[in-house]
Amino acid sequence: MDIKEWSCAETAEYLKSHPEAKLVDVRTEEEYARARIKGAILVNSQEKAEPILNLPKDTTLIFQCHHGVRSYQAAIWFQKKGFTNVVNMAGGIDAWSEEVDPSVPRY
Repeated sequence: MDIKEWSCAETAEYLKSHPEAKLVDVRTEEEYARARIKGAILVNSQEKAEPILNLPKDTTLIFQCHHGVRSYQAAIWFQKKGFTNVVNMAGGIDAWSEEVDPSVPRY
């Protein structure tokens, strides 16, 4: 599987000009409660994945976690489910808080 990786800055720019894209957060409920990127959708279980799975398969899905490892695995999973435009945000929310939005708490 070939998963695209974008920097946090590339992701932020893309989201500004493509509001139909989905930023998918695959961290735990606790992590999501501690720090989140505005607009991110928490999808950390099969049940929570259902609404995403029902989207058109060409929807841009950008995955993020804490550092970029779990999100890469999630991107592969969604690609195997037929999605054709999946991206992993390199560095995760930790890098986002350093590079894009310092108001997002680091942990």
